[in-house]
Amino acid sequence: MSSSVLVTGGAGYIGSVTVERLLTADCRVVVLDNLSKGHRSAVPTDVPFVSGDIGDIELVSGLLREHEVDSVIHFAAMSLVGESMEKPAEYYDNNVVRGSRLLSAMSAAGVSKIVFSSSAGVYGEPASVPILETARTEPVNVYGDTKRVFERVLEWQASATGLRHISLRYFNAAGASSDCGEDHSPESHLIPIALQAAAGTRSGLTVFGNDYDTPDGTCIRDYIDVRDLSDAHIAALKALDEGRSGIYNLGNGEGASVLDVIETAEAVSGKKVPWEYGPRREGDPARLVASARLAEEELGWQPLHPDLSDMIGAAWEWMQRFPDGYPD
Repeated sequence: MSSSVLVTGGAGYIGSVTVERLLTADCRVVVLDNLSKGHRSAVPTDVPFVSGDIGDIELVSGLLREHEVDSVIHFAAMSLVGESMEKPAEYYDNNVVRGSRLLSAMSAAGVSKIVFSSSAGVYGEPASVPILETARTEPVNVYGDTKRVFERVLEWQASATGLRHISLRYFNAAGASSDCGEDHSPESHLIPIALQAAAGTRSGLTVFGNDYDTPDGTCIRDYIDVRDLSDAHIAALKALDEGRSGIYNLGNGEGASVLDVIETAEAVSGKKVPWEYGPRREGDPARLVASARLAEEELGWQPLHPDLSDMIGAAWEWMQRFPDGYPD
């Protein structure tokens, strides 16, 4: 497997857990993060860390050469659906333009393998679930479209330069490792918001819409444990070493509604979660559930922590250890 890996966005939620898992797999790791959303203390002190932007070609190409990097795992992105609808130009600039400059830096340094953190948002409103990789891609929000556009950039770059690339379209990351968890400001993800409401550190939460075409009227999402996600990135690195490129869904194949998550958070924490209904958010599909069979067959990956209560339990335990989030 790749011996030296650059992780962009490695101080973020999924990135930091992936760094942990890479170290366990005896990889040399260097992290690049501009700390707009990430936390320096989420990265082990013995891991080389550079505070910088993926769009800085000179910085990135020098970093790749200095650390003799042979593969990149690319997490760094703006990722809030609602915000993307309000600031589309910023999202295309960060997720597509700067991502393309990262590819230019890789090409300049002779690095030809990348694992891309994509999203189920590329599918929009799916015609059927569970969603296969062959389903049409018609994003209904700017965030999802930036991910699909960059997937196309990867495909064209591969045609021009021989780049090997794997895009992992994953659904809703959840849970925590023992040392790394979710700490966003402001927090936008349902599970940590529900747990904060249970802990009393926020007044409550809003359920956006109750008239979707789902059993309880609230959106359904496929939650996947962040540790399983991280392991999938390592499996993708091995596939790149074997000459494979492709697109893979990552999920559990089962969905949970917003109300299911709230109920599970109450059961795990033993506390009431105050909540109320609010209007729909623009760009929210009703139901996103993955088929991850292709990843299981071709990458040899499968989720080891598929139970929603286990994910929420791990997140709750991390929150008890770090009630104020990361120290920085």
